[in-house]
Amino acid sequence: MSTIRDAAMTSKAWPFEEARKILKRYAKALPEKGYVLFETGYGPSGLPHIGTFGEVARTTMVRRAFEQISDIPTKLICFSDDLDGLRKVPGNVPNPETLEPYLQRPLTDVPDPFGTHESFGHHNNAMLRRFLDTFGFDYEFISAREFYRTGQFDEILLRCAERYDDLMKIMLKSLREERQQTYSIFLPIHPDTGRVMYVPMKHVDAANGTVTFDDPDGGEMTLPVTGGNVKLQWKPDFGARWAALGVDFEMYGKEHATNEKIYDAICRTLGAKPPEHFSYELFLDDQGQKISKSSGNGVSIDEWLTYASTESLSYFMYQKPKTAKRMYFDVIPKAVDEYHQQLRGFVGQDTVQRLNNPVWHIHNGDVPTSDMVVPFAMLLNLASVSQADNKDTLWGFIQRYAPDTDPDTHPSMDQAVGFAVAYYNDFVKPAKVYRLPDDTEREALEALRESLVHYDGPVEDEALQSVVYAVGRERFDPLRAWFTALYEVLLGASQGPRFGGFIALYGVQETVALIDNALAGELV
Repeated sequence: MSTIRDAAMTSKAWPFEEARKILKRYAKALPEKGYVLFETGYGPSGLPHIGTFGEVARTTMVRRAFEQISDIPTKLICFSDDLDGLRKVPGNVPNPETLEPYLQRPLTDVPDPFGTHESFGHHNNAMLRRFLDTFGFDYEFISAREFYRTGQFDEILLRCAERYDDLMKIMLKSLREERQQTYSIFLPIHPDTGRVMYVPMKHVDAANGTVTFDDPDGGEMTLPVTGGNVKLQWKPDFGARWAALGVDFEMYGKEHATNEKIYDAICRTLGAKPPEHFSYELFLDDQGQKISKSSGNGVSIDEWLTYASTESLSYFMYQKPKTAKRMYFDVIPKAVDEYHQQLRGFVGQDTVQRLNNPVWHIHNGDVPTSDMVVPFAMLLNLASVSQADNKDTLWGFIQRYAPDTDPDTHPSMDQAVGFAVAYYNDFVKPAKVYRLPDDTEREALEALRESLVHYDGPVEDEALQSVVYAVGRERFDPLRAWFTALYEVLLGASQGPRFGGFIALYGVQETVALIDNALAGELV
């Protein structure tokens, strides 16, 4: 059998493919800094959204994969660009009008509209860290405000002044002519107003490490580039940060992909080797629009965790990172059930197969056993027909179906039951639309009812599924139309579970009563 390291060196799982690229960087010599550095960047201009979590989760997966193929120590940094100026007021904060006077001020100088932290930037940083800590990520947090103002960035800023012309050549190639006239890689922070200023430089003094420009309020002003008196424009900042920290790996959304050459050129001009890149596709809301921090569309981390486990979200993030993902509430049940399918499959897999299984990367190889005796989608259907508003209702059905289960011995199952009740009440119940059967469907439902009334076989999924099939095969072509009728007439939904499994869980006689109610028109 292959060892984990041997299997990892040939695994086609995308985290291992990325990890091997990083390993090649140090084929001839170990990193001078003593570790391999992974970085994720965050712009705290709005509340952290689920895409931010995804970036850290995926980077962590690559980091753990690297640790399987190398003994070089690793570190993950989460860098917050909280010295960035507030460009527009987010629409999802209380009393947004109070932030209007602070436009162009660094986010860490903007008052917190929530009234809980030192500034809006501090509030959003705290939100990010809370979210990341919920998932147990091992990371070091760095604030741009502290990085610039405490002098940690001074060496690179002075180098930017020395190589200003070369850096400007890189940037000017990417800009329209009118933008070229006013562009500078340096953004001075006005000592009186505190605003981040987008002004051209009249003179950059590399020897003294200063910049001179016209003050928009009148007169000429000279400031040192060090000590947090200026910051870099965001594109130069990207490459300069790589050079300052020695970043070896960073992933980002595809909107950055067109700027990769610029980031790399900035980093090289400052004397450093650019990191390995990984560009992922964007997350979309239910309307197909990009998820945005400022608009707050899509699903938030807290919202996902209201209806499903952290592991199901990690599973969603692992899947096909280079494919755009529609991320709305209706993707949650599928993610939950697929995650548990992978857990169950992991048990019988060999080393190579396990390293290709998403759950290996979610749990860093320490994969738990699934105790989900009933799929999440089935729980939702059970909640629907039983109109469950508490966990006890669902557990009554589950324990009859699987007598050896209970909330104490099956904690993940119990957690899923609670999630199912919440999801049903918030999403399934409001969307339920029953209809009456047509003549063919009515005749089939009556036949199914009679089969169930006289059924004396085992109350098991496959046996009952055979009964359902037998009724449908005689009357429907394609057979799919029969199951669509069952879902729409009996469950008030366009999709549903394997119906034999549903009968086994809900109960044979209970299903007979459900059919009676549907035929009598009492569900519509």
